[in-house]
Amino acid sequence: ALRKGSDLEKAFATAALVYNNYADPKGKLSKAETKSLLQSQFWHVIQGQENKPKHQEIISFLDEESENKIDFEEFMILLVSLTLLSDLLQEIKNVKTTK
Repeated sequence: ALRKGSDLEKAFATAALVYNNYADPKGKLSKAETKSLLQSQFWHVIQGQENKPKHQEIISFLDEESENKIDFEEFMILLVSLTLLSDLLQEIKNVKTTK
């Protein structure tokens, strides 16, 4: 259905598919699974950000021992937050596409 979708629609559909591939049958991820997913699928965005306080705060949250699981909405908030903190965001802003 998304073959004809916009680039943005495809991007969000891809994020949802990746999340669902990692999620448990209830559609949730443990904090450890979330951290693993981010490290394997979002590496280029988060690399080099380790010394930023807000990045450390997010990763510390994922390192906390707790049985709380992350749902898709919380996962998307994490993705957006990490992207906004990223140095890669400036590179993205500098890319111009022609259509």
